[in-house]
Amino acid sequence: MSRPPNRGPSRGGPARRGGPPRRNGPPRFIPPPRPPEPVDAGKQKEEAIELEGTIAAVLAGTMFRVKLRNSSGHEVLAHISGKMRKKFIRLVIGDAVKIEMSPYDMDKARIVYRIG
Repeated sequence: MSRPPNRGPSRGGPARRGGPPRRNGPPRFIPPPRPPEPVDAGKQKEEAIELEGTIAAVLAGTMFRVKLRNSSGHEVLAHISGKMRKKFIRLVIGDAVKIEMSPYDMDKARIVYRIG
């Protein structure tokens, strides 16, 4: 007595999934394309604020104190962006940097570019 070849466990459900539409039945339902969503002024993503400053202190865990140029003595806590980490950009006290800040938290920033 011979056995049929082992084809693995049955997957269940209909034998046919996906592929071209069936020829002998009604065509499959294709939803109409979505209209573009309206852009509300209140729902737009807030843009990052770009500023320049100088490194005032190097802290643990790749964190830095950055003194902003355009204000009188305002300092923010900043971390290095991922691209700067990937390229092994080193920062020391006194380096001029470009930072991005969220409009929601003006005490934290991300260092995105070393100017000099």
